[in-house]
Amino acid sequence: MSHSPHSSFKHAKKDPALRHFESAPKPRQESTPVFKRAGINKHCPVLIVEDDSDLREMMAQLLTLEGFQSATVANGQEALKYLSGGDTPNVILLDLMMPVMDGWEFRRVQQADPVLASVPTIVLSALDQTRAVDLKPAAFLKKPLDFDRLLQLVRDYCH
Repeated sequence: MSHSPHSSFKHAKKDPALRHFESAPKPRQESTPVFKRAGINKHCPVLIVEDDSDLREMMAQLLTLEGFQSATVANGQEALKYLSGGDTPNVILLDLMMPVMDGWEFRRVQQADPVLASVPTIVLSALDQTRAVDLKPAAFLKKPLDFDRLLQLVRDYCH
């Protein structure tokens, strides 16, 4: 996969409400799940499955600022390992194009598991929405992300 690590930030840099993310500290290099707890939505965990570390951390920080609990992983295999630990999120934010295990393979495994199949999955991708139709996602967001829409979708599935 060949894309600029900052290509997903075009919308965020134009949005004055998210300007503080431009000077955010560099994210950790590891991709083990990290919990962030705060606010009234702390009982609505969100799993972020995204290989772009900048975008992954930005979404986690945004959700934390909005009071959501989030865990982050870098690919589908790490997501399955996290989910096998017994933590079931209320919502999964899933990138499609990732190394190790992509979003399509993760979604096939998720849909085959009776417990995980019921977790709403919001697909995030630069690809056209028609490429994700067979995955039957709860919602689809095209990259670069509309962060207001992302937050609204997470809120919808958490209430």
